[in-house]
Amino acid sequence: MFHLVYEFKLKPTAGQIAIFEDWLEQCRRVYNYALAERKHWFESRSCRINACSIRSEFIIRTETKRPTYASQCKSLTTARANIPTLAAVQVHVLQQTLKRLEKAFVSMWEEKHGFPRFKKAGTMRSFVFPQLGVNPVQNQAVKLPKIGLVKFHQSPPIPDGATIKQG
Repeated sequence: MFHLVYEFKLKPTAGQIAIFEDWLEQCRRVYNYALAERKHWFESRSCRINACSIRSEFIIRTETKRPTYASQCKSLTTARANIPTLAAVQVHVLQQTLKRLEKAFVSMWEEKHGFPRFKKAGTMRSFVFPQLGVNPVQNQAVKLPKIGLVKFHQSPPIPDGATIKQG
């Protein structure tokens, strides 16, 4: 069994472009904050047991657990309640950003890739809607959560019976 993947180019309005750019910036900030949290935890544990220097002394309490995808998603829920710009972004989009960071750390440990890097402004180029709901495609437009209908260019037709899983 195999899966076919179709990509379509969105044709958003000027207002929708502004929303997309704001969401990309919020995703970048969430990614960088979560990366900084993990980096600080990692650096606080890098001191050798028999010789701790002043520079690498513990900066985070020793009983603090390692930040994970699940713990950072819980923190994200709290942050969304307190920060209006985060609350404006669809929650699953931000969770997918944390999942992207988790994947980078797994690649670092298992595939010997380098330590994940912070994202500069303008470098976050995409985000994912993991759930689009029932029948998201309507008349050459896709219905995105919190954004509404966004037109798209459809060159190959979507096959009958196809399931749209993410946007």
